[in-house]
This record gives sequence, structure tokens and C-alpha cells, in this order.
Amino acid sequence: MLVEDFLEQSAKRLPEKIALICGDRRLSYRQIESQCNQLAHGLLALGIQRGDRVAVFLDSSVEAVLSIFAILKAGAIFTLVNPATKAAKLTQIMTNCGARLLITHSRKAATMESCWQQMSDLETILVAGEKSGDLGVGEKALVWWSDLMAQHIAHDDPPPKQSIDIDIAALIYTSGSTGHPKGVIMTHMNMVSAATSVIEYLENKSDDIILNVLPLSSSYGLYQVLMGFKIGGTVVLEISITYPHVLLQRLVDERVTCLAIVPTVAAVLLQLDLSECRFPDLRYITNAGAALPTQYALKLRKLFPRTQLYLMYGLTECKRVSYLPPDELDRRPTSVGKAMPNTEAYVVDEEGRQLPPGAVGELVVRGANVMKGYWRLPEETAKVLKPGPVRGEQVLYTGDLFRQDEEGYLYWVGRKDDIIKCRGEKVSPIEVENVLHGLDGVALAAVVGVPDEVLGQAIKAVVTLKNGAHITKNDVLRHCSKHLAGFMIPTIVEFRESIPKTAAGKIDKLGLTEKEVGGPQ
Repeated sequence: MLVEDFLEQSAKRLPEKIALICGDRRLSYRQIESQCNQLAHGLLALGIQRGDRVAVFLDSSVEAVLSIFAILKAGAIFTLVNPATKAAKLTQIMTNCGARLLITHSRKAATMESCWQQMSDLETILVAGEKSGDLGVGEKALVWWSDLMAQHIAHDDPPPKQSIDIDIAALIYTSGSTGHPKGVIMTHMNMVSAATSVIEYLENKSDDIILNVLPLSSSYGLYQVLMGFKIGGTVVLEISITYPHVLLQRLVDERVTCLAIVPTVAAVLLQLDLSECRFPDLRYITNAGAALPTQYALKLRKLFPRTQLYLMYGLTECKRVSYLPPDELDRRPTSVGKAMPNTEAYVVDEEGRQLPPGAVGELVVRGANVMKGYWRLPEETAKVLKPGPVRGEQVLYTGDLFRQDEEGYLYWVGRKDDIIKCRGEKVSPIEVENVLHGLDGVALAAVVGVPDEVLGQAIKAVVTLKNGAHITKNDVLRHCSKHLAGFMIPTIVEFRESIPKTAAGKIDKLGLTEKEVGGPQ
């Protein structure tokens, strides 16, 4: 199976079913399949060939979804660039992937005049939206989406298949929060395997209605669409959670059954008054992207008592690793569960030897979902893809520290690079963050280590407060002293109006090293 088969097979089974809802637009599987075929023929007419990279720089939209499947139908490789990306980073990604064609919107193209000529491989810019004046693309060819679609309106059938399942389907760029973004190479087999395994444990069916507020440029957001189309479900796209009450109304109006969140989205939801809200159709909420604080999980359970909560762990390099069955949440609220179907996960020491239950080490992942490497970065690839237990294979070293209990359940300790070495002791930021989230009035907390001549690294806690809450540094320290060993208590407590986030919605811990003046002390 190829990734575009998700759409094609659902269009054959359920041609008139609504597949995609975005704003006031509602498209059936038949309509999406037809428009994707037209766009695919258009891309081929523009010279796109098998294996070419095509970048998509659009908001979450109908055009973004059409682009994904059309690029695959043309035998090419898609890469989705977060719509909030600035010119310099866009240039960096475009240069690395060597995209020959960029699909964007007129609103974005007009602001990118300064960087077009730096993208040496780029030949053509396909622009959606209303036609406007000169977009300053210089020597690059400018093609309007509406014109290209009109030229190929008669091409309702898909182009001949060019790819096989070991071909590359996508380059998914990491958020770059700890350095330059890296293009994760995912084949059709990688993506089909990941989607199939997640669908299996979430028990998705064609009557599911999936609400996605996450950027399509993140694997978590992208797979909401891929999985929805594979099962023949309905996907509801929301650009963001800027207006949370609009999101809640969408849950009700569209009778949403599935909602994917990250901790920063949970923090927003938990500040709302949901006492009068009812979501009878919401079957499950999933969390991935970053560990959900234990207090968040327990509070979400109370707010959505009839909804299953899945705590999950994954990373771009393999999409998903593990999930905690909802009925295990009370027994293991700090666990991210066991390896998902068709995947193996185990903990190793620095020499790659498998560790016994309870020992902390690096998590290793084995499965068909593991990436083929980082695009044009062989040295970086060699650091994470290493020989596995079976001769000739490679497994993924995640860079994340875990421990595993006697029954095989996994517990996230932290990124290897995030572990704080304070007073000769190793401190897991997630352990301190969980305690901070248990203090009434705290909306969101993040912990990092900062250089200190005496301590080695001092523990810095950055905190945002719920509306109307009044908490001082002494309140935080007293709370921590009740729940943490002395060497784990933060030395620095900083209050901020907001905590910086990456394009994927994760907390940007590099941004926490910058001092923000003001706020309670």
C-alpha cells in the first residue's frame, strides 16, 4: 500500500461521504480525489518527476491537504513547512531538501521576495489564493493554482502509479528547537505502518470525526489527516486554538469523536469553565508531542468523564512508539504505556546493552515505522540509527531517557540533553514540572538547567499563572520542598505571561534561557 491509497480506496468505498471540513468548506471523498488527480496532472505538466521534492508552505487548509495527496500521486516527495516559519528558516529548509517546486498562498508569497533567489533548486512557485500583482519571484516561474486546476479539469483519473512502498513519501522536518531542523526521511512503508498501528490501538472506524488543531507540518498533526482518510472518516481542520471557545463549539456542532492535543493545548483547555459543557460524541482525547503532566491528565479525566484519554509517546523519526491504555491511567498515571502494535521498544545503557526493569537508560525503537535517516545528513543519521539485535538491521536510538517496569510499561525521564546536573546529582525536568503543575494557580511550567559556578547547573523553573491567581516565588519553593528532594528544588523561579513554543506547539526550552523582566517574585 502507498500513502495516496488511503484517499483512493476511501473514495471508491465512500465517494459521497464528507471527508474534509475546513471553515465553511465541506468536501466529499469524490471531490477530493478528483481535485487531487487534477492537481497531480498539473504538477506533472510543470515537470515534476518521480522522486522530486515539492514543498508546501500553507496554513492548515483544503489546499494543503490536496497538495499532500497530489504530490504523492505524481510520484514525488512532499515536505510541509510550518506556516509560521520565517524567511531565513524557510530558505534553510528549501535549500536542504532541494525542492523544485513550492506551493504557497499569495499572502505568504508577497512577504518572501527577499529569499526566493537564495533557493537555488527552486524553479516554480505555485500560488493559491486570489490573483494579485507582481509577487517579486524574480527568475522563478509563477503559476496560479486556479489556472493550473482549470487547465487539467478533465483529468479526473489518477496518473499511472510510479512509486513502490520503499520509495520516499515525505521529508518531515523536526522543529529545530535544539538546533537546525533536520529532514526525517519517511518511506511509504514507514508511514503506512505507523498509521496502521495507531489506528489499530485507537480502534478508529469510518464513523470517526477527527478534529485537528495541530499544524500539518508536525507528524502528529499530519497523521490526523492520513489516518482519517485511511479509515474513511471525516477530518475537521482548525488553524489553531487561538479562540478556544470556537474549538469547543466545533466539538459540539460537528459531533467530533476524536481530538488530538499537546500539553500546551491542554493548559488552555484547563483554564476554561467547562462545567456547563457536554461532549457526548467525544470518544477519545490523545496526547503526544511532549509528556502530559500528571495533574493535567487527572484533571482532563474529570472534565471529560465519558471520554477515553490516551497518553502516548513518539518522535518525528518514527511517528509513534507507545500508548497507555485508558483503563491503566489510574494505576500508572506517569507512564506512556507499552510499545504499539508492530513495534518493539527497550531501554539500553551507554554500550547498547539492554537494561533490567527500573534502570534508566536510552530508549531504542525497532519497527517498520522507523525512518530511513536524515536527508543529506549522514553523520547525524549515524548517531541515531545503529545496528540492532538482528544482523543487518538498524534501530532508532531516540535520545530520550526512560525506565521500564516489570510489566514492560515505559516511563519517560527526559531528553538526554535536558537532564540537569545539579550539586553532583542528576535531575529530570519532567519530575520537577509534574510537582509544579500540582500547585493551585499554575497554568503551565517548564524547567531547565542554567550554568552555575557553584552548582554546576542551577534548576530554573519558568511558570505561567491561571487568570486571577496570585503566587510568589516563596509559594513555589514551599510547595516543591514538600514533594522534592533538596537538590531538586529550583534555585531560580521566573514568572512569565507566556512560555515560548516551537512551531509544533511544544515548549521551546532554548527560549527559556532568555530572562523576561516583570511578573510576581
